[in-house]
Amino acid sequence: MEKRALISVSDKTGVVEFARELVRKHGYTILSTGGTAKLLAKEGIPVTEVSDYTGFPEMMDGRVKTLHPKIHGGLLCLRSNPSHMAQAEEHGIGMIDLVAVNLYPFEATVSKPGCTIEDAIENIDIGGPSMLRSAAKNHASVTVVCDSADYPRVLEALRLGGDALQELRRRLALKVYQRTSAYDAAIANYLNSRFGDGGLPSTLNIGLPVVQKMRYGENPHQAAALYGDFDKIFRQLQGKELSYNNIIDISAAAELIAEFESPTVAILKHTNPCGVASCENLVEAWNQAFETDRQAPFGGIITVNRRMEADLAKVISGIFCEVVIAPDFSDEAIEIFSKKKNLRLMLWNCKKVGGLRVKSVVGGVLAQTADDIEELKSNMRVVTKRQPTEDEWRAMLFGWKVVKHVKSNAIVYAGCERTLGIGAGQMSRVDSSRIAVWKAGEAKLSLRPSIVASDAFFPFADGLLAAAEAGATAAIQPGGSVRDEEVVAAADANNMAMVFTGVRHFRH
Repeated sequence: MEKRALISVSDKTGVVEFARELVRKHGYTILSTGGTAKLLAKEGIPVTEVSDYTGFPEMMDGRVKTLHPKIHGGLLCLRSNPSHMAQAEEHGIGMIDLVAVNLYPFEATVSKPGCTIEDAIENIDIGGPSMLRSAAKNHASVTVVCDSADYPRVLEALRLGGDALQELRRRLALKVYQRTSAYDAAIANYLNSRFGDGGLPSTLNIGLPVVQKMRYGENPHQAAALYGDFDKIFRQLQGKELSYNNIIDISAAAELIAEFESPTVAILKHTNPCGVASCENLVEAWNQAFETDRQAPFGGIITVNRRMEADLAKVISGIFCEVVIAPDFSDEAIEIFSKKKNLRLMLWNCKKVGGLRVKSVVGGVLAQTADDIEELKSNMRVVTKRQPTEDEWRAMLFGWKVVKHVKSNAIVYAGCERTLGIGAGQMSRVDSSRIAVWKAGEAKLSLRPSIVASDAFFPFADGLLAAAEAGATAAIQPGGSVRDEEVVAAADANNMAMVFTGVRHFRH
């Protein structure tokens, strides 16, 4: 029986060599369309145009060419079913044994600046997914290839035949449905961004390619993998393979450092900031950030928003840390870090990344927009009798940027563009304050004077009084407690200035 392969690809990587092997070594007849057919013919590979095979011309600018019974019948026919085979013979439908199709580049098209809705629509592939799905459904008889990287595996399996070919067909069929579901998800998400009502989608479509299979998850007994565009946003220059926990920490560090425009150093451990400072240069910023907590940075994540030079690299190389993130590294800095083979160096442009934030829960997922609301001093409200000084304003605005990245309940004591003490993740806001005060004491940093930033309102006056006792002269918080008047009165009684932002920053 004649063996047919239908090849129609947008990405023509390796297709000539693949088709030549199919013809010369495996005896296939090639069916093809459009640009693929022209390329194969130009390379001297015998090819039959699909329109000649079906007896029906391509039309409507190529929108209709493979949607024909002679194509889908040849793909879907069950070879072991006599009735199917009789119907195929009656209608002149030949079997198609191999399909190599990759889809119009929809994702790449819509990611381009200035992409119009017309461009996007024209890059929605119809015939391609239809052929892939038909072939994958009948994978017991049809080999289906949607990725040029699989061409060598297919040729080898065709050579071996038998169980090797059947096993590969099953794997490739699975890959097809993964690809077409991701493709449809990309289209749905794009159209939602253009035609939706601006809210969250009524159906959450997630179709993300695997970036990295990991050795394990949070703990060694948990399996894990990374999906999405992480490798397009971050680039690893050196060091061990990233772990699950590394990636979570890197994401937290990225969202934090993107808050700052001045030269800034942030040090994190287990996603929580343990020291942040902005200065005229990164070395001074490092000194102040590291001074906040000299113990927690060991085994932590260090991120900066300026080119990493040799002077800071020398300092950082003196401690053990897992990851260093910067928008650029000088050659001298890379040379210094190269002596620590396991240290991961990551390049990132330090720009905010919007979009949805998704978290799995039992029985589903939660989705929300990024916590990237623009907060202006002009929209904040002084609620105390005393107005903040200029230095207090600077410290409060700095502390407010940091506290939104600390796990709730979150308390940050800060001076002018530097942290002094951080308390994270406690059941009581007063306990978080106590931890922050204790951390400042361990670092021998005075909180007199300082400001205190709280990610959510003070439910009682006790938290504010504890901050005043520690040395804070001003406070910044969302406000909104039923006891706001009591908290404001406590601030006035202690000559504190207090600002309500009207925005809460819980981080669970």
